[in-house]
Amino acid sequence: MKIKLFDSELKVMEIIWREGEVRAKDIAHELNGSIGWSKTTTYAVINKCIKKGAVSRGERFLCRPLIPKSEVQENETRELVDKLYDGSKSSLIASLLKAEDLDTQQIEILRELANKL
Repeated sequence: MKIKLFDSELKVMEIIWREGEVRAKDIAHELNGSIGWSKTTTYAVINKCIKKGAVSRGERFLCRPLIPKSEVQENETRELVDKLYDGSKSSLIASLLKAEDLDTQQIEILRELANKL
């Protein structure tokens, strides 16, 4: 199932993925401290995540993820490749490699990964 999450929803999801199960008020408290969101804002974003099928909310307002982080990462990566690199994964990788100073160990890890694939 492909669910598109916006940046605000990803902020909520990061906490839920990290914790596995967390009360809505604890999410609100953390986001208030880190980015200044009000409780109302946080609850509205949690509700958007629920409507999209990304989160379930049970007793005591415990929120649980319904989709794994890896699924969202794969969807976002696919969208990025399609949108900015005309569907070419190798162009994305080449762009990343050009922009990054890699040490010998990192290059060897990438070489081993490429060989496995």
